[in-house]
Amino acid sequence: MKTPTGDQALIKRMNTAIVLESVLQGAPLSRADISALTGLNKATVSSLVQDLIDSGLVREIGTGQSSGGRKPVLLEFVAESGYAVGVDLGVNYVRGVLTDLRGNVAVERTAQLSKTSPDEVFGILRPFIQALVDEAPESAFGVVGIGVGVPGLVDRGGAVLYAPNLGWRDVPLQDALNRAFGIPVLIDNEANVGAIGERKFGSGRGIGSMIYVSVGMGIGTGLILQKELYKGAAGFSGELGHLSIEASGPPCRCGNRGCWELYASEQALLARASEAGIGEGTLDSLLALAEDGDEQARALFAGIGESLGVGIANIVNVFNPEAVVIGNTMSRARPWLEEAMSRTTEARALNFHLRGIRLLFAELGDRSAVMGAAETAIAAFFKRLRSA
Repeated sequence: MKTPTGDQALIKRMNTAIVLESVLQGAPLSRADISALTGLNKATVSSLVQDLIDSGLVREIGTGQSSGGRKPVLLEFVAESGYAVGVDLGVNYVRGVLTDLRGNVAVERTAQLSKTSPDEVFGILRPFIQALVDEAPESAFGVVGIGVGVPGLVDRGGAVLYAPNLGWRDVPLQDALNRAFGIPVLIDNEANVGAIGERKFGSGRGIGSMIYVSVGMGIGTGLILQKELYKGAAGFSGELGHLSIEASGPPCRCGNRGCWELYASEQALLARASEAGIGEGTLDSLLALAEDGDEQARALFAGIGESLGVGIANIVNVFNPEAVVIGNTMSRARPWLEEAMSRTTEARALNFHLRGIRLLFAELGDRSAVMGAAETAIAAFFKRLRSA
């Protein structure tokens, strides 16, 4: 009996995906290498490789060492066959990158936000993204997607349900950007994409279970469990910044009291600095003071470090991860946060849970989310290729 045409097409798509994945992971390698790695016969591999070359995804880059016969022709993935836009939408800034399909940054931009209403933010965001799209070089696939990280709850359709530090509720951001650009758009929580960015490009490489703690004006967490981003039943996991660490503490915008981010965020630091009458109301000014040896500024950072340690101890006790990674803007204060943070974590976490734990700072600094946002767009493009 003949195999139905639909089944043959499906098998070809699957085999093409296998070959492409081999090149992505193992290049430079030859057609014979791919055959040996995948178990596909050489004729099939040659045909599929030619399809990938014709599409612009793979190219030949010369010959390798001979093992007795003709020298093999080596292949590599063409990273510049397409580009992705990544955006980190903060409370008071927008950061964006244009990357190739390997995540190599071609263009990077930042802009300040002085107002946070959805309409005003979109009025800045649309031309900001358009400028990145316009700078993409000519390529086989063009700009394949736009990824955006937002400091709030995002549903599976890309609507921002609640972003307390922006004052947003029920903002259909993904739909608006899809209409504006006609390019696939993915919206996710900023800490989730930050976790993806650090695991792919930063200090989380090779770590199967890690908690990324995004410490900016608020605190969010991205959970990588068993090598996968964990998002919970409805996609809302990771709101540990709103874990109460003081039952009768001050009210938070989220409606809770005594939330962790009220004590351990950039917002908390600036409030304490204002009370003490130091700095100019910005993180940069306090970092400059600490760098110059100002003991009052350093003591403020140490206090934030202690508060971070309280929450991190809870994270360690609950999740028992291999690592906790501190990222976003407050990671710039590592020299004055780290000792107090580590000491407090060790004092409060269960001893068994501390065995082998690594307390790390983001290798990408405050760029974790923007790189993770770009990676979500790239990963979605490869997923579409596999099912095309």
